[in-house]
Amino acid sequence: MATLFDDILAKGVRAGQVPARTREARDWFRSVAKRTSADPETLLRDADRKTSTPLVGRMYNFFYDPKGKQTLPYYDRFPLIFMVGPAAGGFYGLNLHYLPPVLRAKLMDSLYTITTNKKYDDTTRLRLSYDVLNGASKYKLFKPTFKHYLASHVRSRFINIAAAEWDIALLLPTQRFEKASTQKVYSDSRRAI
Repeated sequence: MATLFDDILAKGVRAGQVPARTREARDWFRSVAKRTSADPETLLRDADRKTSTPLVGRMYNFFYDPKGKQTLPYYDRFPLIFMVGPAAGGFYGLNLHYLPPVLRAKLMDSLYTITTNKKYDDTTRLRLSYDVLNGASKYKLFKPTFKHYLASHVRSRFINIAAAEWDIALLLPTQRFEKASTQKVYSDSRRAI
């Protein structure tokens, strides 16, 4: 059975678009993703994408139940992250859901400049570190997305999002914010930037 990503990629190929390679292709995939509904449970059914060992510079979805959820003003139960690196008790990730879609796309365009190659296949990842992100003004949008996740509070396996699918995942409405509306989260993120 074809997955949601496979369906959108197939439409792109038929339309003559190659994922992520050109601005036009990125815009095409982003426009299709905006019009697509996605359920996190559906994404989790794809066994071929699941992993327990996420790698730095790759994109993942997973279910998360934060330790301090009682005191947090809000949180995302289904983060969409780029893995940044290890942290005490877990890892750091850029949760793109904390940005409104237009700012996600702008941040992603900046992140495309630090890919390991331009193949957009299984060998492609981002050269990510906090120092890289903090050291360049073109990455300033990352600040509200930088989160510390505790490994013991991850509630599913990680779903690997292939590089060719980053623009699709970027705009799929899979965020699951608790304790605040999406608009409140976006408003706070704009202020933080």
